[in-house]
Amino acid sequence: MHEALDGIPLIDHHCHGVMVAPLERAAFEDLITESDWAAPEGTSHFDTQVGFAIRRYCAPVLGLPAFASPDDYLERRRELGAEASERLLRAAGISEYLIETGHRGDEILDPAGMAAASAASTHEVVRLERLAEELLEEGCEPRAFRTAFARRLDERLERAVGVKSIAAYRIGLDFDAARPADAEVDAAVEAWAGRLGTGAARLEDEVIIRHLLWTAVDRERAIQFHVGYGDADVDLHRCSPLLLTGFLRATRDSGARILLLHCYPFQREAGYLAQVFPHVYFDVGLAINYTGARSVEVIAETLELAPFHKILFSSDAFGVAELYHLGALLFRRGLGHALDAFAARDGWPLAEQRRVAELVAWRNARRVYRLDAARTDEA
Repeated sequence: MHEALDGIPLIDHHCHGVMVAPLERAAFEDLITESDWAAPEGTSHFDTQVGFAIRRYCAPVLGLPAFASPDDYLERRRELGAEASERLLRAAGISEYLIETGHRGDEILDPAGMAAASAASTHEVVRLERLAEELLEEGCEPRAFRTAFARRLDERLERAVGVKSIAAYRIGLDFDAARPADAEVDAAVEAWAGRLGTGAARLEDEVIIRHLLWTAVDRERAIQFHVGYGDADVDLHRCSPLLLTGFLRATRDSGARILLLHCYPFQREAGYLAQVFPHVYFDVGLAINYTGARSVEVIAETLELAPFHKILFSSDAFGVAELYHLGALLFRRGLGHALDAFAARDGWPLAEQRRVAELVAWRNARRVYRLDAARTDEA
């Protein structure tokens, strides 16, 4: 089964775009870590699981020997320019990308650009908090915010296949699950607008974020939540998916689908939620690259409790094409090893292993995001 997985397509249900500007070493290293600090002198962010995986698996795609030095790797990357990203994306074997465009969107390829670079189909996912921030930056009057947000969201959802929330970063996942009253929202937006000076509007108000979430719920769409591991901006103890239990109960019969992203180190908790709630799905996307050689065990843990029709693949790649390539490669390896182990232990037939692999690799994403009816950016 491990070998058979190479021929199964993947839908990357959560990722971002590739950086378009040339990258010097410091910028490249910044994009292969979730930390916000430079490595001490004489050390490198290549001295990590993801750094070793890049040298092992990405170097040959760029025409270098496995475990080429970081200096040689980055020099070769500069020589190839945009071709380096194209090689890595096209070798990944990802057939469709669902691209969340709300983070540093002016620095990365948009869905159409990703389609051209990867020779794959792409779809957009809208970040709720950024959509709200854009309205305030454009001068939206607080009393008009609810109507304006609903209109803007509907416009974006004419093409986008889902939405994402970064509530975990802004307010934690331990928020009140109840739908806020209109008067509460109006007052909160007015206070937010009153605090704004010049520059970007950063949304950190719980009432407003709850309103954004319930507006999305009313549209019966796929709603992604960042869960667990992230950069230093998150309070990890407030990012457990179990904190969403009240919200999951409240939205159970809404028609919305809830996608728990990344989940590490809470992948077992996410698997429990996916089992007990009919509208909950999850992945371990961000963790796959950053656990590298140990990602086999992380992926196996997702298959312990959750129904196989509730697990999805994602890379959560941003900025550098290496992360898409490794996300796909390490996912295939981890899933293949897990299925081989189940077969060795309990005699799972090869046809059944393949059926499970296809569910996780692409069928679940196609069903949950209703991609058969979605508009795409084609390569």
